Amino acid sequence: MITRSVAFGLVFGLLWSVTPTCLAQEDFQAIFNGKDLSGWKGNPELWSVEDGAITGRTSEDKPIPFNTFLIWEEGELRDFELELDYRIGDAGNSGIQYRSKVLDEENFVVGGYQADIDVTLQYAGINYEEKGRGILAQRGQRVTLQEDGKKDVETFGDNEMLGKKIRKSEWNHYRIVAKGNRLSHYINSELMSEVIDQQTEKAADSGVLAFQVHKGPAMVIQFKNIRLKQLK
Repeated sequence: MITRSVAFGLVFGLLWSVTPTCLAQEDFQAIFNGKDLSGWKGNPELWSVEDGAITGRTSEDKPIPFNTFLIWEEGELRDFELELDYRIGDAGNSGIQYRSKVLDEENFVVGGYQADIDVTLQYAGINYEEKGRGILAQRGQRVTLQEDGKKDVETFGDNEMLGKKIRKSEWNHYRIVAKGNRLSHYINSELMSEVIDQQTEKAADSGVLAFQVHKGPAMVIQFKNIRLKQLK
């Protein structure tokens, strides 16, 4: 027979095991409503909402002369966790900018850390600093950037094998965690790259969030289920 104290303990234990998970889910905020681009700004000729997803689209008859971005307007991010699903078409390159700076408001140009996306799967998952230091970490690398810019590189995974975890031209799940100077990129739950940026002069601790369409061949990139948790 279960006594009252035992029953209370069982109920309390169940609540304790469930509550942290529920609270963790509640900490995430949807930052795209699935209907329109409210809260986002970019070139309206390039960005729209299609089938419930933010869609960036360029064309062969009107190629863009430079990379341009759709910028989240609700403030700058410092420490955060971002989750979303993305799909890129049969050509092109894209990325998720974060802790970035707006360099040209009129043309929606930003520079800063980028979680890369590309259809060839050569760059997907890497950390690339747009308008800055270039590739900071390749896929499968954990890179510590020293104060003088020197890179200490640790290889934790095989570039090619990690690339096979990404579904070409299909929906994939991207997760970015930025906490302090540690920047981690995950695709489909696999750690793809990590940067510990100790180069004080060039490291960024806050900035805007944005999505990229890349100059070059006509391309389509889509983002949906965009959820943000700001970390304390």
